[in-house]
Order: sequence, then structure tokens, then C-alpha cells
Amino acid sequence: MPDVPLPDARLLTAAQAAETLAVDVDEVVALILEGHLRGTRVGTRAQWRVEAASVDDYLEAQTEEVRRMALWRESQAASFPELWGRGSAHAD
Repeated sequence: MPDVPLPDARLLTAAQAAETLAVDVDEVVALILEGHLRGTRVGTRAQWRVEAASVDDYLEAQTEEVRRMALWRESQAASFPELWGRGSAHAD
């Protein structure tokens, strides 16, 4: 179940969060239900509201994940002799 936001938290509509994240509104709802974003349903029509801070947290987490994956790919591409300082392993 999605967390209930704090009373002083700035809330975004699902559409605003979707625009910030460059995804569809359905994806924002899925991210809330999966626990990646903090949100709640409010109003008589029970529309989703998302904590702005959780959008920022999600973007930071995604940026860190991309950085780590890039480092992993880079480490997998390096040859062991290059890492150990014994010259290049590439044949010319």
C-alpha cells in the first residue's frame, strides 16, 4: 500500500509527476504501487497525488543506477593486463 504523505509535503498530480519523469501517467501509478514513488489517492474521485520529494529521490536513484551500470560495463571491458599495468592486451 502506498505511503500516506506528510501534511507539509508538496504534492504533485500524477500528470505533473509523469511530465517530470517523461513517462506516462500509468507508469507513475505503477511506480507508486511498486513502492518506487510515495503517493496517495485523495479527493472524492480518488486521484493520485505524488510527493515531489519522492520524484526527486527516484530520479537520483535512477541516476546512480545508470552510473553504476556504466562503471560495471567499463570494468568488464578492461583487460586484466591493462589493469595490472603489464601493457596492453590488444593485438595490433
